[in-house]
Amino acid sequence: MTVHFVGAGPGAADLITLRAASLLAAADVVLYPGTYLDAEVLSHCAGARQVDTQRLDLDQITSVMVSAAEAGEEVVRLTSGDPSLYSALAEQTARLDAAGVEWDVCPGVPAYAAAAAAVGRELTVPLVAQSVVLTRTQARSTAMPETESLAAFAATRATLVLHLAITKTRELTASLVDEYGADCPAVVVHRATQPDELVLRGTLADIADQVEEAGLRQAAVILVGWALARDGAESWLYQADRPRPTAG
Repeated sequence: MTVHFVGAGPGAADLITLRAASLLAAADVVLYPGTYLDAEVLSHCAGARQVDTQRLDLDQITSVMVSAAEAGEEVVRLTSGDPSLYSALAEQTARLDAAGVEWDVCPGVPAYAAAAAAVGRELTVPLVAQSVVLTRTQARSTAMPETESLAAFAATRATLVLHLAITKTRELTASLVDEYGADCPAVVVHRATQPDELVLRGTLADIADQVEEAGLRQAAVILVGWALARDGAESWLYQADRPRPTAG
């Protein structure tokens, strides 16, 4: 049988894909990240055995998946957001390959997209920022590669999306001021799309104060960049005087 890695989206039960809903409905076993997932997402299951993985290590999670697959059960491994970002997909699939278990991946709505939607902002604005950097910082986690320093990313003045970094907001924002300016827009979205969603809007100068006052410790995305101000030129692609292809 197959283990399906399924992006559960940012949390809302109605923001998973039709394919994800179908896989959940057909699953015999569903492993889910209880820390980040709105329990309502599991309403798409139809009697599946549900395993909360928030207190399990990678080997324990793999053991559940392999045992279920070898028993002929269909398995869904839910990840928050999209499996392509910070999901430990590489480690888990390597273990499944070693065990001879088939697997596939179903994409989901990424958390950063939900955060941008919550504040009604495009992360790329003409002549302001045309690139988005998705990154994180080191706290109680794997070290960052030396070539991926926040200072190097900040030097590009691209829009920054910081995952898994909410406990280091003050340190991070202070390190960005020289490149972006203290008045650069900064947004924090906690549990985007979920019932307890919280949006904090500010600047690099004050967003850390807001985060600490709200007591946020996890499940939040930080957005930084001048694109959030929405001041920029209009896209050349849609300008009325742009030459258009002729028919024939």
